[in-house]
Amino acid sequence: MPMRPEAFLDHVHERGEYRTRAEAERAARVVLALLGAHLVGTVRADLAARLPESYALILLNPLQASEPLSPERFVRATAAWIEGATETTAMWDIGAVLSTVAAAAGGTLTREVLLQLPPGYDVLFGPQPT
Repeated sequence: MPMRPEAFLDHVHERGEYRTRAEAERAARVVLALLGAHLVGTVRADLAARLPESYALILLNPLQASEPLSPERFVRATAAWIEGATETTAMWDIGAVLSTVAAAAGGTLTREVLLQLPPGYDVLFGPQPT
């Protein structure tokens, strides 16, 4: 069952310690759009099914990527898409969103997602359940 939109955004808002829900929303949209460009097939569809519809649509209609981004380039791309962001604040944004995604996905699906990503993304998702 997908997480409710309010619950998803509340988790991102809390984990990112944002001042406003709009900041949390912006981070969620950018990070999910970039993440969606790296996932394919049933893994992307299964992950989308665990997210609220508005966020699932972002994941399913991602920004176009010509090649998989390393974690470092993913951070730089996130910073470039969020006005006023730095690589440091982008890391914070990514952590808030991807840890929420991991919580919604559960351990097994999160491991499947990580298998589709270049090495090093596990750090961006935060600690994973075993």
